[in-house]
Amino acid sequence: MPAVTVDNILALPRIEAVDPTAVDRPVRGIVTAPVGYEGEGFPVRRAFAGIDLAQLDPFIHMDQMGEVNYAPGEPKGTPWHPHRGFETVTYMIDGIMEHQDSNGGGGTIGGGDTQWMTAGGGILHIEAPPEHLVMSGGLFHGVQLWVNLPKNNKMAAPRYQDITGSKVALASSADGGALIRVIAGEVAGHQGPGSTYTPIALSHTTVAPGASVTLPWNRDFNALVYVLAGDGFVGADRRPISSGQTAVLGRGDTITIAAADVQDSRTESLEVFVLGGQPIREPVAMAGPFVMNTKAEVIQAFEDYQAGRLGSIPAAHETLN
Repeated sequence: MPAVTVDNILALPRIEAVDPTAVDRPVRGIVTAPVGYEGEGFPVRRAFAGIDLAQLDPFIHMDQMGEVNYAPGEPKGTPWHPHRGFETVTYMIDGIMEHQDSNGGGGTIGGGDTQWMTAGGGILHIEAPPEHLVMSGGLFHGVQLWVNLPKNNKMAAPRYQDITGSKVALASSADGGALIRVIAGEVAGHQGPGSTYTPIALSHTTVAPGASVTLPWNRDFNALVYVLAGDGFVGADRRPISSGQTAVLGRGDTITIAAADVQDSRTESLEVFVLGGQPIREPVAMAGPFVMNTKAEVIQAFEDYQAGRLGSIPAAHETLN
C-alpha cells in the first residue's frame, strides 16, 4: 500500500485552501470493525458494523478484504451468488481479483483498479483470484462497498465499469503531505471516473506522518472516514482514530484528517477511505444479497433467483490437449 502513487507529489494539482469561515465536520462517533470471514473463507473487517443505516445512507455495507499474505494454495474468493437492488464497488489495493457474471461481463482488477458492478434488477457473479495467484500465493488487500440504489433504479439493467488505476483523479494537499485519489464523484474540484446513480464522493487518501489535509465536502452529503492502515486524528478536535475504525461525521463544510507523527513498523503513512453521498431516504429491506424497499420485494428477489430469472451460471469450458 498504496496502490497508486506518483514519483513527485508536488507535480500534482493542489487542493486549494478552504474558506476560513468553513465549518469543519464534527465527529459524531467512532466504531471499530469486527473481523469476519466472507466467501470461501477470506478474512474481512466489517467496516460499518454497529452504525445505523440512517447515518450510512446511501451506503449499505463495506468490507476491508485482508490485508493478508497468502501461502501458495491459500488464496480464496467467493462462489457464484446473486445480487439485486444495489451496486458493488470493489477496489483492489494489493493482489488480483477476477470477476465473471451471468451476462458475460466481468474482468480482472489489480492494484489500484476498481470494478463497479450495478446489480440493478438482478445478476449472478463470482469473484476469485486467478489460478496463477492461487498457486503462488501473495499479498491480498482491497475494499468492497455496497451502494444502495433509489427505488426508481433498483431494477435498472446490470452494468460494469472497469476503472483502472490510471484513470483515478490524483491531487495533493497544499504542502504535498497528502495524496488524494478520487475514484468517484467530486472532491475539491477533482472529478473521479466512476459513474453513479446516486450522488456520492469516494476517495482513498494517504497522509504522511505528522501531515494533515482538509477536504471541502458537499454539505448535502453525509461523511465517513475509514482507516485502512495507520494512526491519526479526524475533525477539528483531533479525535484519535486507528486501523479498522470508522468515524461518522456530522454536518459541515470540510473534513480534516491528520496522521500521527509516528506510525507502526508495518505502516509508512495513514491510509483512509473517505466517502459520503446524498442520502436516498427510502425504506431499506435487506436480506443476504438483496437490498430492496420492502420485505415483499426481497421475497420476490429470492423467488426470482430460485426460478433462474436472475441469470444462469455459464457453462465451464475445457481445453483439450
